[in-house]
Amino acid sequence: MPLLRTPDGRDLDVLVSGPEDGVPLLFHHGTPASSVPLRAWSRAAQERGLRLVTWSRPGYGSSTRRPGRRVVDDADDVAVLLDHLGAGRCVTAGWSGGGPHALAAGARLPDRVAGVLTVAGAAPSTAPDLDFLAGMGEQNHEEFGAAYAGEDALRAYLERDAEGLRDVSADGIVAAMASLLPPADRAVLTAEFGEDLAAALRESVRTGVDGWLDDDLALVRDWGFAPDDVTVPTFVWQGSDDLMVPPAHGRWLASRLPRATGHLPDGEGHLSVALGAVGPMLDELVSCL
Repeated sequence: MPLLRTPDGRDLDVLVSGPEDGVPLLFHHGTPASSVPLRAWSRAAQERGLRLVTWSRPGYGSSTRRPGRRVVDDADDVAVLLDHLGAGRCVTAGWSGGGPHALAAGARLPDRVAGVLTVAGAAPSTAPDLDFLAGMGEQNHEEFGAAYAGEDALRAYLERDAEGLRDVSADGIVAAMASLLPPADRAVLTAEFGEDLAAALRESVRTGVDGWLDDDLALVRDWGFAPDDVTVPTFVWQGSDDLMVPPAHGRWLASRLPRATGHLPDGEGHLSVALGAVGPMLDELVSCL
C-alpha cells in the first residue's frame, strides 16, 4: 500500500479513492483496524462527490509506530494528509476507537475540518460522570482491564487475541467477538461487509500489535483535549444495542460537544449502525461544506 512520509520521519500507510477534485472525507478506523476501506463507505462517499482517505494509524500495518501517542496527536497526521492532498478543508469521520481521533482533528484543526462524525465512538475514560466500562461485553472488560494494568499486561493480552485475527474470516469475527456482538451485528457480518472487516483486521495485526496497544493505552488516558475544544459541527451516531461502545457513550458525547447532533437508533449495534446509516451520516457531513 502507498506510504506517506511525515515531517518527523514516520511512514503512514494511506489509501485514497474517489474524485481528485472532491473534498476529502478522512476516515479514522476502529480499534483494531487499518487502512483497508469499507466498500459501502467508498461508494457512499463517491456518490456525494467526496474523496475517501483511509490510513493505518501509527503502529498498524505498514505505518510506523509512534510510542506514547495520545489521541490528540492524531491531528498531526491529519494535517500531513491534508497538506499531501493539497486540501484546504475536509470532513472527517471516526468509527469506534477512531471516534475520539476524529474529534481530535476537529478540536485542533477547526480551520480545516468542516464537520466531524463519530460512529459508535468512545467517550473519554477519564470523565468523572461516565462509567466507561458499564454495558460493554466481557471481552472489552478484559481488554481494557489489561490496558489499565499497563503496557506489559496489555501486550500479553493482545498477543493472544491477535493470533486469531491474523487469518480471520467474516465467520471467524463472530467466533472471536462472541460477547461483543448483538443479533443486529451478527446479521451484517455477511458478504462484502464481513469480508471488508476481516481484511481490515488481518492487516491491523500483520506486523504486530503495536498500533492496537497504543490505541488502547491512549483511550484509557487523558485525550489531550476537552469536548469543549471541538467547536465545529459534530454528528454522534450510536446504536442502542451496542456491546462494544455502549449507548451511554453516545449520550455523553451528544450532551458535551458544543455543536453536536445526536442519533441513537433503536435496535442497532456497533457494526450494523456503521453500515445501515452510512447515507444519512454522510449527508449530514456534506451539509457542513
